[in-house]
Amino acid sequence: MIDLGRIETLIAPSLEAMGYRVVRVMSLGGRRPVLQVMAERIDGAPMGVEDCGEISHAVSALLDVEDPIAHAYVLEVSSPGIDRPLVRPADYERFSGFEAKVELRRPIEGRRRFRGRLLGLAEERVRLDVGSGVVELPFNEIQRAKLVLTNELIGAAERRN
Repeated sequence: MIDLGRIETLIAPSLEAMGYRVVRVMSLGGRRPVLQVMAERIDGAPMGVEDCGEISHAVSALLDVEDPIAHAYVLEVSSPGIDRPLVRPADYERFSGFEAKVELRRPIEGRRRFRGRLLGLAEERVRLDVGSGVVELPFNEIQRAKLVLTNELIGAAERRN
């Protein structure tokens, strides 16, 4: 089993010094496991192939020295994309006003999946306008969340570039 927290702790300071922020570290199974590192530029500029290559070289060097993974794996570096995952509490504030899909570990009032406009975070609860009202979802119960690709989100991304 790969200790993803250890890997993120290991690589985050170096990537930050290079001008990047770790968005997520995941392990994907298969015949040959994949270690996926998703990162973004701290300055908000779009990520390019060169950025991913630079991150890949740095992460490979760090993992070669520390050797936290006992078996063979493939390193995959990517940007989060426009319809990015929402991982940290700050993501829910940063992308407030945009549409998101949220899936919980356990149902709340019979539902695990929600889709609506992000209204930010209040006391460790993600606020989401689902059309019929506002729901508050415990942050620590979120299994998976991501922005929904809408014209509004695309327009915001184009204005940033």
